[in-house]
Amino acid sequence: MHTNWPQILWVVRHGQSAGNVARDAAEAGGMAVIDLEWRDIDVPLSELGKAQSIALGRWFGTLPDDQQPQVILCSPYLRAQETARLLADSARPGREGPKLRIDERLREKEFGILDRLTKLGIQQKHPELNEQRQHVGKFYFRPPGGESWCDVILRLRSLLEMVTREYAGCRVLVVAHQVIVNCMRFLLEHMDEKQILDIDRQGDVPNCAITSYRAERRKDEDEVLQLDLVNFVAPLQQAATPVTSEPDRPVAPKP
Repeated sequence: MHTNWPQILWVVRHGQSAGNVARDAAEAGGMAVIDLEWRDIDVPLSELGKAQSIALGRWFGTLPDDQQPQVILCSPYLRAQETARLLADSARPGREGPKLRIDERLREKEFGILDRLTKLGIQQKHPELNEQRQHVGKFYFRPPGGESWCDVILRLRSLLEMVTREYAGCRVLVVAHQVIVNCMRFLLEHMDEKQILDIDRQGDVPNCAITSYRAERRKDEDEVLQLDLVNFVAPLQQAATPVTSEPDRPVAPKP
């Protein structure tokens, strides 16, 4: 009988980033390219994003000690690392927090040649790619130098194998990006392309929202992860912190 899953698995999108703010400004101004001084890996949290991360951390701090995260698996991108550290410090101020492990498999989806372009920018600079993307759909479309959702899912399969091997029975918190949240749901809930894209079209994953799973065994069956929370933002609402759900990267919106 297999008991390899974590006791609890939380998947959280990072707090609002400066890239979210810059993208909004570019779209509103009808610009083709988002004006950002950093490479995507180095985009920091906005001030609101920091407040969101702290509010979420304080919520985790209200949980009993035996229900709090033991390890945080985090994207190497700065906005995710800042979220994880602020969250951990706020959850257990003055006390030892969960172990932080950076894992490159949790990085943002790579957009390749379309990086930093708005929807208008893609239409203007790469009309053939824009047409192909609309035809193929985001699940399978791979921009030159970038990744499709399938590529992201492939690396997450490897990550989940590591989680079952090294963190069975533990309480694990993942801090990453919008596409990571959706692709983790695709894997853990055994979805197909239509199911996950239907969820994606309903709206963006809110910043610092929690999607969580709990290990459960039914009768004599193997242990499975059962969905517990989806895009849970009550910690932010309780702290009177604005909830934001801008697209995770300054790229074209959903088809």
